[in-house]
Amino acid sequence: MTQEIGGFAALGLHPSIVAALTAIGYEEPSPIQAQAIPVILSGRDMIGQAQTGTGKTAAFALPLLTKIDASKREPQALILAPTRELALQVATAFESYSKQMPGLNVVAVYGGAPMGPQLKAIRQGAQVIVATPGRLVDHLRRDEKMLSTIQFLVLDEADEMLKLGFMDDLEVIFEAMPASRQSVLFSATLPHSIRAIAEKHLREPQHIKIASKTQTVTAIEQAHLMVHADQKHAAVLRLLEVEEFDALIGFVRTKQATLDLAAALEAKGYKAAALNGDIAQNQRERVIDSLKDGRLDIVIATDVAARGLDVPRITHVMNVDMPYDPESYVHRIGRTGRAGRTGRALLLVTPRERRMLQVIERVTGQKVGEVKLPNAQQVLDARIKKLTASLAPLVADAEATHGDLLDRLTADIGCSPRALAAALLRKATNGQALSLAEVEREQPLVPGGPRERSERSERGPRPEREGGRERRAPMPLAEGRARCRTALGARDGIAAKNLLGAILNEGGLAREAIGRIQVRESFSLVELPEDGLDRLLAKLKDTRVGGKPLKLRRYRED
Repeated sequence: MTQEIGGFAALGLHPSIVAALTAIGYEEPSPIQAQAIPVILSGRDMIGQAQTGTGKTAAFALPLLTKIDASKREPQALILAPTRELALQVATAFESYSKQMPGLNVVAVYGGAPMGPQLKAIRQGAQVIVATPGRLVDHLRRDEKMLSTIQFLVLDEADEMLKLGFMDDLEVIFEAMPASRQSVLFSATLPHSIRAIAEKHLREPQHIKIASKTQTVTAIEQAHLMVHADQKHAAVLRLLEVEEFDALIGFVRTKQATLDLAAALEAKGYKAAALNGDIAQNQRERVIDSLKDGRLDIVIATDVAARGLDVPRITHVMNVDMPYDPESYVHRIGRTGRAGRTGRALLLVTPRERRMLQVIERVTGQKVGEVKLPNAQQVLDARIKKLTASLAPLVADAEATHGDLLDRLTADIGCSPRALAAALLRKATNGQALSLAEVEREQPLVPGGPRERSERSERGPRPEREGGRERRAPMPLAEGRARCRTALGARDGIAAKNLLGAILNEGGLAREAIGRIQVRESFSLVELPEDGLDRLLAKLKDTRVGGKPLKLRRYRED
């Protein structure tokens, strides 16, 4: 393993950073990483001329994390990004790279979100601030000393920042930081305005320029599907209904996700297994052998666990979770379309990940066309087609071998041959929905999808606000679920994913066991299994989210 990531280890990064890269699946540094990391570690200012998609986020994040003192509860690194989407993407990358650095905290600061939680996180000592210039200046108006401890500054996509008119905001931010800081500037182009910033605010910067290489994967048909993050499992199950594949590998980001999704697929009758870094080598070999010889059809894997996996019968790759960078995407989908064969790659994209999709398209030089979630009619047709294919070979001599038994059974039961055939079909399909109305009820929500739109229209117009507060009735409960309430809400900086992660980690539940999560301004509602609810709440009684007690209670609806 050390040999595989030797390139990163040789750059002088902290061992915990190298360990995090191993877990993510990074193997060798990209050109911008190989050149920029030593310069930043040396303490020199730097100008990096590189396109998005060349691995530049890791090029500055990895050395900065190595230099940051996690024991000091104060802001030390500031990364400025032109847009909210890029700020969130960079903050997520920092969190991934610092997973094995206890005490290291990252805060994303951007407009359109409550200022209170952002300011609180900074004052509590988040060592890394990833911010858009406009919102950061808003905070500085309230606390001009906020950036007084910053030692490292990164301007990411500086040319885009100037195009968006942030020059005045940048000057305010520069003045609020110590002059002794180390500054790094990344820009795809270096117009006069960028050079002027460098001359004024950087000290003898070293200039690194990397040309972006287009990576082509022409033998592979690529498509993406827009989906809500909490509807991924349902979307995967629906896609598999209509995709005609021989073998498929699905990529997710975490070890737990491999187990959860593989279990969900097995429950639906698929021959599936998980592959992650915790699986012993002999078991890994059995999984791969089973995929090769047809005992398995689907493997759900993390990037690191899929290294070296070469199975010719893989016809499909499904990116259930977005990869961290375009290079990982190309590496993933290269598992299919080998030896001159064609392959198909599907990518699930949440609304916040649209930017990374654009980066992937630019780096690969190919458009990743959008597909829609199969509708109920398509799913029904696919199910009937599979049923037909399984029954057709049995019909040829069935009447000769079982005709007399059919006559006896219809006589004993007192039914027609049609009724008996229908009953046997119901048993053979294990109660699977085979009518249009039933399949429609199974359809998951996708962004802007037909069911989402219809549910919005059924709910009617947005509720009126009374006294400045929005009053909304909770959505109807699904059968077998109970609704619980926590006093944590949007004003506490809480998102649905925070609640979901805490309950999954502490409660020991599968993702499918948790229903809808509704985050309101001052509280949140969570749907949990009615069966065993009291035991679950007892397990969660000491759980904290964002440093605050969760305190889930059964919600009484009056």
